[in-house]
Amino acid sequence: MAFQKPTGTQDLLPGVVEKWQYVEEKARDLCRRFNYREIRTPIFEQTSLFVRGVGETTDIVEKEMYTFDDKGNRSMTLRPEGTAGVVRAYVENKIYGEPDVSKLYYIGPMFRYERPQAGRQRQFHQFGVEAIGALDPAIDAEVIALGYQLCVELGLKDVKVEINSVGNSTSRADYRETLLGFLRPMKDSLCKDCQSRMERNPLRVLDCKVDQDKFVGAPSILDSLDEESLNHFAKLQAYLDDFGVDYAVNNRLVRGLDYYTLTAFELKAQGIGAIDTVGGGGRYNGLVGDIGGPDQPGIGFGIGLERIQLILEHQNIEVTTLAPLDVYFVALGEAADREVNRLLFKLRQSGLSGERDYLGRKMKAQMKSADRFKSRYTAILGDDELERGEIALKSMDTGEQQTVKLDDLVEAIREGK
Repeated sequence: MAFQKPTGTQDLLPGVVEKWQYVEEKARDLCRRFNYREIRTPIFEQTSLFVRGVGETTDIVEKEMYTFDDKGNRSMTLRPEGTAGVVRAYVENKIYGEPDVSKLYYIGPMFRYERPQAGRQRQFHQFGVEAIGALDPAIDAEVIALGYQLCVELGLKDVKVEINSVGNSTSRADYRETLLGFLRPMKDSLCKDCQSRMERNPLRVLDCKVDQDKFVGAPSILDSLDEESLNHFAKLQAYLDDFGVDYAVNNRLVRGLDYYTLTAFELKAQGIGAIDTVGGGGRYNGLVGDIGGPDQPGIGFGIGLERIQLILEHQNIEVTTLAPLDVYFVALGEAADREVNRLLFKLRQSGLSGERDYLGRKMKAQMKSADRFKSRYTAILGDDELERGEIALKSMDTGEQQTVKLDDLVEAIREGK
């Protein structure tokens, strides 16, 4: 072929895309119940937004961003994650002026240049939520519970949450020195990325996928937490206990972004080998100020929709992929063919779904199409029936057939639902 999809991308074809719609509809309904409102931000932003917001020492900024100069010689980047853009929109549009906590969600594509593998693409999709404006650990618990509940309602097995506290600025500074004391003696044995990041951001070293076995005896950040951080973490766990969320404390969990403070968490489900993380997030109390807004705390998460689909498939969870049609029209004769067009449009205007043949096929072939579309009814119209102002309506489930007036067709289908 002359053209193929770019490496690390995929075509979501009919029959598959309906599985994605199913997950997205579940997410939207859950956000409605939790009172989160949708926000849609640009797919590309100024590169400096992500460098400043995500962090210079992250893999995302150092290795994975799709960055380009536009025609005005401005450096732009396809968004690698959702939070920075949402916070930028929150600041630019002065949403912080609203009296309540801003509870927002997004669904859309993200872009990272990395080696494609199962559950990891260069163009991938995330569902995420952000709650900006409250320090209360109750909002942390709510955000975590929303992500947990989505996994549960999708039917994922062995859903659990891992949580940690990465502390506030004071306790992080104390932990930094403690951690450096542990890391410096082994510096020469660590990978180049770890050696580079050790002095700039030693917490990033703990997130390394290459040297994990060397960090077994690393000091726990929980031992460096001050009273404020400890109280926040204790209350978070109490709220999660109240909700019945299945969680465990993982004191090595730091996540891959620099903006996290206090709460950090990951959502997990029974996956394929090491692929069990569905998504994750945390609190970012300094990010709004770093991007130029007022000092407002926030917390959020991102869930990978590719990961969700992979785990749904691996766990053999059935998802309805094709909604049945209400009626398939079969036209026999030129005059009947024109009337079927009118009836089909009227049916669609009324809110029902319908289809007809456009290939001039015989009645038997048209009935096979009705079966393929899983149509509830087949409406058969010939020129003789048209003269009488009637149409034959056949139930595809029972095989029963009735004759109804053309003007009563929509109501007859509605009554049969």
